[in-house]
Amino acid sequence: MRDPPMTDRPPDFSLDGASVLVTGGTGSFGQRFVEALLRLPRGPARVVVFSRDELKQFEMSRRPEFDDRRMRFFLGDVRDRDRLRRAFEGVDVVVHAAALKQVPAAEYNPFEFIKTNVLGAQNVIDSAMDTGVSRVLALSTDKAAAPINLYGATKLCSDKLFVAANASRGARTVRYSVVRYGNVLGSRGSVLHAFLARKASGVLQITDERMTRFNITLDQGVEQVLSMLGGMAGGEILVPRLRSFRVTDLARAVAPDCRLEMIGVRPGEKLHEEMITPSDSLRTARFDRHFVILPTSPVWDEANYLLERGGEMVPPGFHYASDTNPEWLDVEALRGLVEAHLARGSSPTGQP
Repeated sequence: MRDPPMTDRPPDFSLDGASVLVTGGTGSFGQRFVEALLRLPRGPARVVVFSRDELKQFEMSRRPEFDDRRMRFFLGDVRDRDRLRRAFEGVDVVVHAAALKQVPAAEYNPFEFIKTNVLGAQNVIDSAMDTGVSRVLALSTDKAAAPINLYGATKLCSDKLFVAANASRGARTVRYSVVRYGNVLGSRGSVLHAFLARKASGVLQITDERMTRFNITLDQGVEQVLSMLGGMAGGEILVPRLRSFRVTDLARAVAPDCRLEMIGVRPGEKLHEEMITPSDSLRTARFDRHFVILPTSPVWDEANYLLERGGEMVPPGFHYASDTNPEWLDVEALRGLVEAHLARGSSPTGQP
């Protein structure tokens, strides 16, 4: 059963005939999102994949699901503002999914992550303002909430840049918003793939038996982004209401006969995912299927925003974390998700 739309108000924006650009379009999310765009009954007239890896673009272009006259592939890096401006010409909507994400690599190469995740975010903001883009939706991560590693810190900074951009757009009509979610089941580099790779060995490694995570599938992430594009006001950070799981339960769902080996929490790793901190609670509203962290500097009528969408402010001190979440996936439910993922295929687009 599909979740209802992320916003309760009818969308005031349509992708019908629009030009949509996806930064990081060859990544796990990017490919699945582009695939969904091409399947829309009244979809965009042009879909642009912007990324820096020519091999991934070539491989993506050869897949049948992307054999579409609306597809465009644009080589470039979000670090290069001039290249971004050229790519953004004639674009209506930008979904910003490009980022460096590996936590250990960030600790060893901090400024490389700053150049992509922070300076690259500002380049996206400036390029959108300069070229008449109407909406920019950036993908964030749970690690941006009370970050304890450099990757999370760069994504927190990126979130702040996108939110603040709404206050400095002047007479321009462009809107900037953020979607923040956590663990994506089956995405590249996820723990699911690590478990599947080690299943034959008879031993699965887990950092800590207490570890919990929120769960979201790639398809759910795509649906949330598509839905938010319709109702975004500009400046909000949307946080979906998800179910949690214990990492040990996921291991049992993947390989019930394997022994679990505890190896200790890695540097920069949290025991539990958190997406809304107690400090965020003062600016957070609850809706049926999601939360919204309102912009620090109001740029629109917040009371009307809540009234139109049926939201209410959460109590002070509210904390949204995977260990205290009331909604959980058990081993059987996780096994069903894993089987569905494997049935589609191991790659983001279902290719074996």
